[in-house]
Amino acid sequence: MDPLNKPFRSLLYIPGSKERALEKATTLAADGIIFDLEDAVAPDEKANARELVAATLRTRDYGQRSLMVRINGFDTDWAMDDLEVILNTGPQAILLPKVGSAADIQRLAAILDHHANCADTAIWAMMESPLGILNAKEIAAASPRIRGMVLGTNDLVKDLGARQTDDRLAVTTSLGLCLLAARAYGLVCVDGVYNKYQDTEMLRQMCEQGRDMGFDGKTLIHPAQIAIANQVFAPSAADLDLAARQIEAFAAAKAKGLGIAVLDGNIVENLHVESARRLLARQDAIAVIEAGAN
Repeated sequence: MDPLNKPFRSLLYIPGSKERALEKATTLAADGIIFDLEDAVAPDEKANARELVAATLRTRDYGQRSLMVRINGFDTDWAMDDLEVILNTGPQAILLPKVGSAADIQRLAAILDHHANCADTAIWAMMESPLGILNAKEIAAASPRIRGMVLGTNDLVKDLGARQTDDRLAVTTSLGLCLLAARAYGLVCVDGVYNKYQDTEMLRQMCEQGRDMGFDGKTLIHPAQIAIANQVFAPSAADLDLAARQIEAFAAAKAKGLGIAVLDGNIVENLHVESARRLLARQDAIAVIEAGAN
């Protein structure tokens, strides 16, 4: 599958120090895995985690899933050691935390550019600080290597001095600004985590809110969250039926020399057809992922 067409409905964080979890992830239905060397790993486990993740990337088969390694930030003593070990594996992607400016992305890109194994390694940016959100446009345009953005909503709430609420009012502006920047530069944008993994009803509401805003998917902290995220961020049967009929109706109208069509009492223009084709392509990509997971 072309990496640019992969779905990102569900990105599951896996602590890099947990060997059993890394093994189990090969069987999970997540669209992607984030091998975490940062927040999920205690300081005295950092060295072991990076070696374990490197060995995992070399030896385990994760099929069509998207794989990225979240290293420690450049403001720590661990970032360069993480890169020294992980880049030798030729990773699909590096998720850089605490991105505050385009310079952070460019620093990582320069390191990748000088590594023989990383010609195709992508960069993803963790958007989790007020400064990062305010610089989202410059970050999105910082390097040809940048592929997507991941919201770090817990850190945003903390740095804003705000409260966690079900409507996520405190971070609505941040979510919108990041989405605007990502879409302006053709990047994937994935929503932040929901902490109460046992509250499936609220998780669904959070996923629906993110989907309706325009996010490609959601980051997850527990395998129990995967099924809901995959369902919510996938096109429904009704969505797919409408998309197919919009394409057919517009083609029929165009054959008659018309610039628009009418379907179910609604105008169908070329912009609707573009969206319909994108939706059908998304479903095809999801089918490839799901076939590989079975």
